[in-house]
Amino acid sequence: MNKALRWLVALAIVATLAACSTGPRAPETQTTPLSAPAASIPVAPGPLTGTLTHPKSRWTPVSWAELPGFADDPLHEGWIAMIANCARPNAAFAPLCQEVRQLAIADGDMQRQWMVDRLQPYRVESLAGQSEGQLTSYYEPIYEASRRPSAQFNVPLYAPPDGLASRRPWFTRQQIETLPEAQAALRGREIAWMADPVDAMMLHIQGSGRLQMTEADGTRHLVRVAFAGTNDQPYRSIQQWLISQGFPRVSRWPDDTKAWVAQNPQRVQQLMWSNPRYVFFREEALSDLDAAFGPRGAQGVPLTAGRSIAVDRESIPYGTPVWLASPGPTVLLQKLVVAQDTGSAILGAVRADYFAGTGIDAGRVAATVNQPLRMWALWPK
Repeated sequence: MNKALRWLVALAIVATLAACSTGPRAPETQTTPLSAPAASIPVAPGPLTGTLTHPKSRWTPVSWAELPGFADDPLHEGWIAMIANCARPNAAFAPLCQEVRQLAIADGDMQRQWMVDRLQPYRVESLAGQSEGQLTSYYEPIYEASRRPSAQFNVPLYAPPDGLASRRPWFTRQQIETLPEAQAALRGREIAWMADPVDAMMLHIQGSGRLQMTEADGTRHLVRVAFAGTNDQPYRSIQQWLISQGFPRVSRWPDDTKAWVAQNPQRVQQLMWSNPRYVFFREEALSDLDAAFGPRGAQGVPLTAGRSIAVDRESIPYGTPVWLASPGPTVLLQKLVVAQDTGSAILGAVRADYFAGTGIDAGRVAATVNQPLRMWALWPK
């Protein structure tokens, strides 16, 4: 039994005893290609319900036969996210959580049959009927950091300032770094210092990460910094700014950006200030148990690597199981995922950000994913 499945069994037992009072945390799994096909099960359509409409999407009921790769997905990996979902399920899915937990150690065919029996697939479309959208990816980076500033570690990460109001724009990134009143509001709110402004920007873009923290006494330990708010300024891509400056080769992975910075050190501030959006963090202790899990998403449950997605909540409610299909060109994805997070750039009906996991390998996957997407919401019958 692999590590992820052992965690799944343990979490299912604990969650059943707790009866949703605290809920489990979901361990990470590795992003993997499709496994060998599982035994086929009937996917003939039964009676279909009507179309469902959300503020930014409409859901059209379809048969299970429409879902690419439905018979092939190793569902025990997806079940980790399904169990995590039951810590804070939406109202429609909550009545199914006891059954979900009971199926934690079932084989894939049993889990698949349960989905066919209890859920109805709906093709997610825009209000205009467009069923193809865009898939990107994100991850949880790991960086070196210091508790105190130094000549090397001089890029601060801040906790939210007092009085930061949601949905009310605060100072821009440039103003935060230049205006005395903004700096005064953040004085004493530093939670860590990083060495590289590009790495700090990447942490802002991803929204959370892990820091190998060096304390004032020289001890080192791993902590998590989680999203705690923004200045509610618009997000602007620094990669798009570089392209506008004539830089010919830009990827989401920061290597190319760092190469430009090395060639143009006098323009680093200009580059960073091109994105006025600024993210504030909160520090979280990271026990050995926590280290096996992803950060908490907007749903309030830990993300599962390769099985959690960020969505526009006006298209897909948090806690909705989703069948995701993306043909590449970077990575073929046909699998069960759960809508458990959101992001400022994740807008529209058929739009998702795929959580690739933690660390450098996950980062390299996330950096390359920008490809077509289709989605099916799996809603209780």
